[in-house]
Amino acid sequence: MLILHGITLENVWRIARLKVTKAQEDYVASNLESIAEAYATEKSGGIALPFGLYDGEEPVGFVMFGYGALDGENEPSVAKDSYCIWRFMIAQEYQRKGYGKQGMQVALDYLRSRPCGNAALCWLSVEPENEVARKLYASFGFVENGEMCEGETVMVHPL
Repeated sequence: MLILHGITLENVWRIARLKVTKAQEDYVASNLESIAEAYATEKSGGIALPFGLYDGEEPVGFVMFGYGALDGENEPSVAKDSYCIWRFMIAQEYQRKGYGKQGMQVALDYLRSRPCGNAALCWLSVEPENEVARKLYASFGFVENGEMCEGETVMVHPL
C-alpha cells in the first residue's frame, strides 16, 4: 500500500526527479514546478500540501493538495471551502502497476481526515483530452460539474 511522505530536504530532489512519459508532459506540471508553487502559495497565505507517494522506501509519485480558494479569479466556484487535488502523478517507470488507483485512494483517505478543516467536496481539474486520467478519476466517483478551470475540465467528489 502506498503512503504519503511530506517533502523534506532529505527527499525533495528524489521527488523532483520523478517524471511522467513524454506524451503526458502537457497534462501535468513537473514536480519541481509544483513544489515551487506550493512554497509560493504558502508564503502568500494560501494552503498547499505537497507529498511524495511512496511504496516502502521508494518514491513512485507525487500529489499536492490545496484547501479553499486562492485568488477567486481563475478557480471554479467549488473551490471555496473545498479540498483540491492540485497535482497527481505516477512516475513513468511505475505506471500500469496499480499505483494510480492506490495513490488516488490514499489521497482521498487523507482528505477525508480533514487536515485543514471541514469540507464537503474535493475537486480537481483535468485536461479534456486526458482520457486515462478522466477514467481513473471517474472510477473513484469524480463527476464533471460543467465548469472549466484554465482550460481544464473540473470534476468533483463528495468527501
